[in-house]
Amino acid sequence: MIFKSQKPDVVLPRLDLTTVVLHRAKELGDRTALIDGTTGDTLSFTELAEQIERFATGLHLRGFKKGDVFAIFCPNVPEYAVVFLGVAAAGGINTTVNSLYSTNDLIHQFKDSGAKFLLTIPALLERALPAARACNIEEVFVLGTAPGATSYSELLNNNGARPALAIDPRADLVALPYSSGTTGLSKGVMLTHENLIANMVLSSEINYIDENDTLIGILPFFHIYGMVLILNLAIYRGARLVTMPRFDLEQFLGIVQKYRVTALNLVPPLVLALTKHPLVANYDLSSVRIIGCGAAPLGEDLEQACGKRLNCKIYQGYGLTEVAGASHVLPVAEARNKPGAVGPVLPNTQCKVIDTETGAELGVNERGEILIAGPHVMRGYLNNPEATANCIDAAGWFRTGDIGYGDSDGFFYIVDRVKELIKYKGYQVAPAELEALLLSHPAIADAAVIPSADEEAGEVPKAFVVLKDPITAEEILRFVAEQVTPHKKIRKLEFIAEIPKSASGKILRRVLVERERG
Repeated sequence: MIFKSQKPDVVLPRLDLTTVVLHRAKELGDRTALIDGTTGDTLSFTELAEQIERFATGLHLRGFKKGDVFAIFCPNVPEYAVVFLGVAAAGGINTTVNSLYSTNDLIHQFKDSGAKFLLTIPALLERALPAARACNIEEVFVLGTAPGATSYSELLNNNGARPALAIDPRADLVALPYSSGTTGLSKGVMLTHENLIANMVLSSEINYIDENDTLIGILPFFHIYGMVLILNLAIYRGARLVTMPRFDLEQFLGIVQKYRVTALNLVPPLVLALTKHPLVANYDLSSVRIIGCGAAPLGEDLEQACGKRLNCKIYQGYGLTEVAGASHVLPVAEARNKPGAVGPVLPNTQCKVIDTETGAELGVNERGEILIAGPHVMRGYLNNPEATANCIDAAGWFRTGDIGYGDSDGFFYIVDRVKELIKYKGYQVAPAELEALLLSHPAIADAAVIPSADEEAGEVPKAFVVLKDPITAEEILRFVAEQVTPHKKIRKLEFIAEIPKSASGKILRRVLVERERG
């Protein structure tokens, strides 16, 4: 059975991303588009459009050509919009980088993506410069000034007059975020102008925001959720967006109160904090009318408790980097009737559920792997045709690796995952990467990593370790922590006599998961 949207299909603009996102900039003029939540600095829609044009021109003057890759290694600040949409206007490809990445993580992404230029901030140069040198990045730009990098302001120092450029929204890539997919090291997800436009436009058809709304950009813009469904969507809809470079609950609550934020885009750990933390009672959050939650499953009880505490409506959505954001969004009007649902599919989108063993299509209320087809499905994984072929079939159906079902009204529920990824606070952690690192320690004979349930983070990595020589759990945890990004740290560890494996040598994670659950 193929599930379709209850809404009619939407005619999508056949234009480049920057043109679509800025389609109301002239009309909105001096209205505020972006606010730096920490400094109070603002950009109007007119200023934003002008700076984007000058940034694109600055790139052109430096020999940046259509199809070149620009790496953004930067926290959430208003300039992120200028850079992202400026690169897009110049015909380039944005590879957005996790601001917590280590130098080794950066080297992997810079090399794989073929990044030509890099933008970062002074505080991140210690990690960024060695990686840039190792990958022959031509020039490093920095917000502000710092030794070893060119000031971002130099890219804006021009008249904004660049040659016209033809962009094919269906064929030309605009974003290259990195996702672990189903297993292994992160892979570049090739997203076109049409992919991002489709997801932004179609998602905004469900729960409307407009120029009367104020959003807060606390979820990272390097992540597909923050990139498409917060940063670009807010500008596209004419809303005001307040940025935060890092999460601090008290500062977050203060910004919501100060700027009268109306719409929150969150992940489950933040919903949990709003539901249970005593600090929330000290702030006036009455401006919040709607909360959207995604990136990881949110329990029905927590969903309802948060909505009740803040006296607002709350809804869930479901999506992946590989579909440029969301594939399912729950209309907020249905939230009370469908608690725990992630919604029906977006307009212009199809979804089906298949048996994970036979591949046979399943019907209403039958649980299986979710497949998605639509204009927002990625072109594939960069430099990895095998991984692409394993998840996108000849008809364009993308295998999500997630288990769920659709009810008789077409509303979907996510219940489990086929894939082995661990979701720590919405971030993807590949067990194979941590296992390889553990096995590099001379005292460890064998190891396996699984997700372990955690109320705050959703899941944390737990390691099962077989020892070769004496070593403490604390020493192993420290060994891993010193070499990985914080969200990849192993949070739990258990010594075990033997790692259960199949006849072919594959780790039997389900056995370890059952052991973990007791």
